[in-house]
Amino acid sequence: LVCVPVHAEWGTHNVMVTRWQQKSPWDVNIIYASGNQIGDHNRMVGLSTLCYIEQDGKYLMLHRVKKEHDINKDKWIGVGGHFEADESPEECLLREVKEETGLTLTSWRYRGIVTFVSGDGVTEYMSLFTADGFTGEMIECDEGELVWIEKSKINDLELWEGDKIFFRLLDEERPFFSLKLVYDGSGILIEAALDGRVMEIR
Repeated sequence: LVCVPVHAEWGTHNVMVTRWQQKSPWDVNIIYASGNQIGDHNRMVGLSTLCYIEQDGKYLMLHRVKKEHDINKDKWIGVGGHFEADESPEECLLREVKEETGLTLTSWRYRGIVTFVSGDGVTEYMSLFTADGFTGEMIECDEGELVWIEKSKINDLELWEGDKIFFRLLDEERPFFSLKLVYDGSGILIEAALDGRVMEIR
């Protein structure tokens, strides 16, 4: 494993990144910059957490409306973010929830792994959690607007189509699962697989 500092352009910024020459488990060279993962040849590979906090039959949803260049622009998602160095999924979960909401989780469940393939060079491996216990007061989030939404109304929101699949799995109390969601590069879901088996897209 060889670490080589190099310069790279990320969006409109020049950054110093650290390139690890060893192949990742997904056969792409991983480059680390500012806590995120940037892949070679315009590919991006990320490790992240995604959490849906529950209270009184509602989920805490994040409406991503504050960032101009955001793959989730205008969509409703959970809270979470990318792993920092040496973090476990649970450590990343607790840190990201605290940073984005001001809340400290006291009870949570690791529900599954979601492999998100955007179709335009972004692949994200997301550790999916739900949480039903927390302390603290909610703060304003610089990622978007935090809103408590009735679970029965979640599908009425502007979601990634694949998110509707894992919401159904969560509602069904599905045991720990692996869900792969493949998009066509313009936000259209073209393939889904649950625990390695291709699903029919409704």
